[in-house]
Formats: sequence, C-alpha cells, structure tokens
Amino acid sequence: MTAPETARAGRVRVSPVERAEGRAALAWLHTARFLTTASRLDQLPAPGQPEIAFVGRSNAGKSTAINTLAQHKRLAFSSRTPGRTQHINLFEVGPKERADALLADLPGYGYAAVERSAKLRWQRVMADYLREREPLAGVVLLADARLGLTELDERLLALVAPRLAGGAVRLLVLLTKADKLNRRDGQLALKRCEEALAAHADEGAEIGVSLFSALSREGLADVAEVLHGWRDVGDAVPVAEVAA
Repeated sequence: MTAPETARAGRVRVSPVERAEGRAALAWLHTARFLTTASRLDQLPAPGQPEIAFVGRSNAGKSTAINTLAQHKRLAFSSRTPGRTQHINLFEVGPKERADALLADLPGYGYAAVERSAKLRWQRVMADYLREREPLAGVVLLADARLGLTELDERLLALVAPRLAGGAVRLLVLLTKADKLNRRDGQLALKRCEEALAAHADEGAEIGVSLFSALSREGLADVAEVLHGWRDVGDAVPVAEVAA
C-alpha cells in the first residue's frame, strides 16, 4: 500500500521519505478560503469539485482541526458555546481561479443545551447532505481520543455506511486531543477505534484512523496528505448506484 492511501479500518501510514508530499499537501490546504454558508441543501452550489465533509460531536475539536490543517486561525468559526453552528460552511481549496476541492464544515452534534426543534432541523440537513450530496468524496469524523467513538458517532457511521461500500466515499477518523494521552494510551485508543471501524470495512472501502493534535501537530502532515489524495474521485460510485 502506498501513501497516502488509508488501510481498511487501519491507521494512516506515511513513510519518512514522503515528507515532501506532506508539505505539498499542507501548502494546498493553506489555500482554503470561505466560499458560502447554507442552512438547506438547495442553497449549496451546483455539484462540481469533490467535497470533503468534517463531522463530529460539538466538543470534539472540529473547528480547531480545520483551522490547524488549513493553517488559518479563524477559517472555521469555533464558538465558545458548543452546538451554535447551525449551517453547512463551505471552503474552497486550490488555485483561486480553479479550486479543485471544497471543505464542508457540518454542524456539530450531541450538545444538549440547544433548542430541540433547531437541533433536529440542522441534524436533518446534515444527514441529507451525507446521504445525498453527489460530489461528496470523503468524510472526516472527529472524536476525542480520550472518549473514542461514542454512540452518536456510531449512528453517524451507520448513516454514511452505504456510501463507503466500494470506496464510493472515503472515511478518515481523527482521534483529536491526542496530546492529552501518553503513548501507550494513544496506541490503545487507535486499536479500539480500528476494531470498531472493522464492522464498516466492506470490500473496497477506504477507511482510516489517525491520532491528531492541533497543539502538538501530531498527525498533521499525514492527514493533509490523505485529504489531498481525495481530490481524485474519478472512480467514485454515483449516489443512485449506492442506493440501488
């Protein structure tokens, strides 16, 4: 297996000789700039460039991870009150005149202190996006390394599972805040997550997991390289075929 491929329910692996590719991938992500925000799918741009969606619990560090990968302090807005982001925010990546990918920052889930009707509304929008959005190339699921995959994360995995078959959509789980774990506990967190993801690793599925820390920058170049590789969706299976 050659980098930046992800193993089936396995860890992201990038060899030291390929550091130049990691630097190039980070330079690519550094071009990220705000494109638009939408509260409904019909407000999103017409399908075009491949889209990479970031999802996770409201306190998993999603906005921080996006900002760290893009090397922008406030590209993705991180509210002091988790659960306040109620829109899909899109960011272009690549040359200004011909962006070659979009990053989609989806609303966080699992925060209780939000009006139930509003929470249900934006979670329906998020679910519809993950199930139906044609240009979706990959999903980055962020989970606190200390907690691992929660019940809500498992529900989200079940939601996207039909599109993972055959590599139609790729999946990368980032175990965030890895700097808060020692090496032994970090490796244990990886092992447990790999075991949980094995249930979704059908033939041809591209599923990976990586420790990630915005503070220590652990996993930063490796993850950037994987996302850079997701621009090529030529062999992706259309949504209609996945649902058939």
